Amino acid sequence: MEKDDPIKEARRYVANAEEVIKKAQYDPETQSYMDSKYIKMAGDTLWKGCLLALDAVLHVRKGKGRPSIEKYKEAASKRDRKLLQFMNNGYDIMHLSMGYDGTKGKKTCDVGFEYANAIIDHCARLCPEPVCA
Repeated sequence: MEKDDPIKEARRYVANAEEVIKKAQYDPETQSYMDSKYIKMAGDTLWKGCLLALDAVLHVRKGKGRPSIEKYKEAASKRDRKLLQFMNNGYDIMHLSMGYDGTKGKKTCDVGFEYANAIIDHCARLCPEPVCA
């Protein structure tokens, strides 16, 4: 079952984001999407998928309260510098540019999907076998 495997579940989120962004109606003439509402939804979905994969590797959800991006960055810097770089860039694109700003540029959105896949793929390599089997 995918819910038992955080990496598979994260990939499912990416697939869902691909379906959502189709609703934004791409205009090839302007190389941008028409509806920022769907860009925001896709960005949020991508980032949440990444958080599932990151949680499997970084274990920052211990204790009370919601973990901040700083907790994720701190944990990633101790675990894997490459993951930290992917995470920093992915956070800026998926969470801020897409999720908050609703940027309509196709190239920016494409990069968001690339970073989501890079984060999830990297987490799959780092994830302990019983957790991600």
